[in-house]
Amino acid sequence: MNYTFDLHPKESRVRQLSLMDPRFAELAEVIGSIKVQERTDGFEFLAKSLIGQQLSVKAADTICRRVEQNRGITADSMLAAQEDDLRTAGVSRPKIAYIKGLAQMVKQNELDFQSMNGMSNEEVLDRLMKVKGIGRWTAEMFLIFFLGREDVLSLGDAGLRRSAHWLYEGETGSSPTALEHYSNQWKPYRTVACLYLWEAVNRGHVGAGSFRDFQKELAKD
Repeated sequence: MNYTFDLHPKESRVRQLSLMDPRFAELAEVIGSIKVQERTDGFEFLAKSLIGQQLSVKAADTICRRVEQNRGITADSMLAAQEDDLRTAGVSRPKIAYIKGLAQMVKQNELDFQSMNGMSNEEVLDRLMKVKGIGRWTAEMFLIFFLGREDVLSLGDAGLRRSAHWLYEGETGSSPTALEHYSNQWKPYRTVACLYLWEAVNRGHVGAGSFRDFQKELAKD
């Protein structure tokens, strides 16, 4: 299995972040390794992202599985799919329109995922946000999880703001501006830092008490 990111405390980027940010170093040591599986189909990635917008992870996964079982998730299959079939699978009408519009752009070579490897982050964001239904957050997730860009910060991500607020104990609040402040010391590996912050949320550390209390519990082990 190939990974877009294969991180652990001794990995070079994680070590550099730890040297620059002692609080991050503590988090990385606790979280340990993070593996992000490689994605190879840009259309499938974005179509699933569109399906998952404003849904829980569990609900999005259920709907995506239904669509995949029916006919797969490709530009051809989505163009051929009947709206009633997609609605039965749980895809809303606006999302069906977005997915079919995306598929049409791919088929007409208006969207070339391969060429994005040579684009800057801002160029990719600008290109994707011209697709109806794709906003900045979805485009940023494409940069991170599909293209594997190392220095992406999603200021609009509520989970990142919560996690940074927890890690730094609310030193400058939990607004996007505060997250941007913390992130200055993470460059040029802001993506790596974000992956660890998200993992702290996924494992239930964020919201289970203050980081100081978390440290005390670790010291008991």
